[in-house]
Amino acid sequence: MPDNETDRLAALYGLDILDSAPEQDFDDIVALASNVCGTPMSLVTLVDTDRQWFKARVGTDLTETTRELSFCAHAILGRDLLVVPDTTKDARFSDNPLVDSTDGIRFYAGAPLVTTDGFALGTLCVVDNQPRSLDIEQLQALRALSRQVTAQMELRRHATALANTTARLQELERRKDDLASLIGGDLRAPLKLVTAYLEKLGTTGYQDAEMADLVGRAAAGHIRGFLDLMHHLTSMAEAGFGTEQLHMRQIDLTRITQRAVEAVRPIAASKQIWILNQAGGPALPIIADPVRLEQVITHLLFAAVKYTPPGGRMRVGTEVESGPTVRVDDMDLPDGMRPELFPHLYYGAIANPVDVPGPDRGLAVAKKILDAHHATVALSDRPGDGTSVHVTFPFAAPDPSELLPDLVAV
Repeated sequence: MPDNETDRLAALYGLDILDSAPEQDFDDIVALASNVCGTPMSLVTLVDTDRQWFKARVGTDLTETTRELSFCAHAILGRDLLVVPDTTKDARFSDNPLVDSTDGIRFYAGAPLVTTDGFALGTLCVVDNQPRSLDIEQLQALRALSRQVTAQMELRRHATALANTTARLQELERRKDDLASLIGGDLRAPLKLVTAYLEKLGTTGYQDAEMADLVGRAAAGHIRGFLDLMHHLTSMAEAGFGTEQLHMRQIDLTRITQRAVEAVRPIAASKQIWILNQAGGPALPIIADPVRLEQVITHLLFAAVKYTPPGGRMRVGTEVESGPTVRVDDMDLPDGMRPELFPHLYYGAIANPVDVPGPDRGLAVAKKILDAHHATVALSDRPGDGTSVHVTFPFAAPDPSELLPDLVAV
């Protein structure tokens, strides 16, 4: 049991993913993991209080097992891969019923699904009924794929939070309009009367019986209006609070893109896909949430890898167009084979809203996060050239402290 089990479970439940419907994005990851590692079984597992539940699976019809029998419950105790080449020779698992049976588990490798807050929620694991080992490239790919799983879960949560924030802001605007109408209409006269009465009372120290009577009758006649006023003010205060938000600050788009390229490179290598990293040169400052933006760019690159035939070629760079830009070129193969990225990006991220479930929900979620950064996405697709994706951000506003010397000189 992890030392932070209570907080770990809170982080898991906060993602609202347990017992959710299957999703193609996660199914694609387990299929790729199984193919890369050469195992008949691969799973995205989430370790609950007394069970491990499978968000995605290939090679089994089970949807969950008890935590007591779970290999992944051991894997989440660490932060790196747990590899068991032969389960029959490991004292932790040799008497496990899932091992001690015909065609039982003989090999296990699990990469913990560690959130950005440091909680291991489960694993991306591969399983075989024969003892075996994985080479360095396979281990690196498994680690990289596990990070994709975690990013997918976190991006979905933040996209939902952004939608809720938008709804709260719309409610706030409606409440402001209602409040203006209320104060500027029926309540203006009684509020002025109350104000005059209180001012006179404060100045003279004596109560004006006639005015007090007027105030009492005005309050009684408009008590519903005053209650509505309090309700609107309370609603406006509540509408301004959200539990999730993007943490925006000035960052370097070039550096974030370089990190994203390196994150997907092991996955690309498993498909013999060559990535030319041209994300170098001068820094490109933008205002963004560095964690979420890196996850989004990584997912866009992962999608390009996923929809590119083995042996394909990708080019990634940063440049200045109408603003700081990330450019991804998914190039055609010399033999005429074409990547399939364009229709998935267009129909998954642009033509369809984020709340419509589909095989490319991850791309729709990524677009939602980019929208919150005021980024624009442009696509082009031409035979012979392949698919190009341009994601352009607004320029970061100059730091006032950097302008101080000039102001002093003036």
